[in-house]
Amino acid sequence: MIKVVTSAERHTSEKEWIHSEFSFSFADYDDPSNAHFGCLLAHNDNQLSPKQGFKKHPHHDLEIISYVISGTLEHNDDLGNVTRLPAGTVQVMSAGTGINHSETNPSEDQPVRFMQMWFLPTEPGMEPTWKSRSFSREERLNKLEPAVTGKMNEQSAEERLQIQSDISLYIPILETGKEIVFEQKDERRTYLFLITGNLEIGCNDGTFQLEPGDAARIRNNCDLHIKGTSSEGDAEFVLVDIP
Repeated sequence: MIKVVTSAERHTSEKEWIHSEFSFSFADYDDPSNAHFGCLLAHNDNQLSPKQGFKKHPHHDLEIISYVISGTLEHNDDLGNVTRLPAGTVQVMSAGTGINHSETNPSEDQPVRFMQMWFLPTEPGMEPTWKSRSFSREERLNKLEPAVTGKMNEQSAEERLQIQSDISLYIPILETGKEIVFEQKDERRTYLFLITGNLEIGCNDGTFQLEPGDAARIRNNCDLHIKGTSSEGDAEFVLVDIP
């Protein structure tokens, strides 16, 4: 089954210092029927105004992935990590037994847009960790290579980020007319969110057209065909394999 959730169906949270679009029940958006998709608990599309941000606050027993779409995001935590994350950077944080962190926009005049996803960990009470990495256009263009994985392998330490949740996250860029195929596994879910451009996705349920801000929640054991259909520019999207 493929369920398309359009950009307009998301919940909009508008404050003086931040604009957010919530794909799942979160903060002032309380919807028990839309609380999660598998172990994915939250997917927020945020835009922070210049010199604004989230003050230091705690998390525990959450796996948090952030992706900076445009601008620069500054991260500060009580593990001693203080860094500025430019566009194209993925940040992973395993909150475990507890971590305090802040997320701010250091720019004087430019907003920062970043996407954040929260996942349930495979088990509670683990040691908190943090890491980030920037991904080039060449690494992402017309291919499906995991940016984040939940299981250690020979390449994970150097080439991939890791969290303590059984997921794989991809951030492809797809040129118009190019197609990639994601082979879905038994008893798994797929979550796809389109950041920019246009996509056509097809599976056993048929073919669907996606516009920026649209998401697809997929429960199918089939080959998911993903084709770039933008009239101008590329399609940038996030795909997550979820139990």
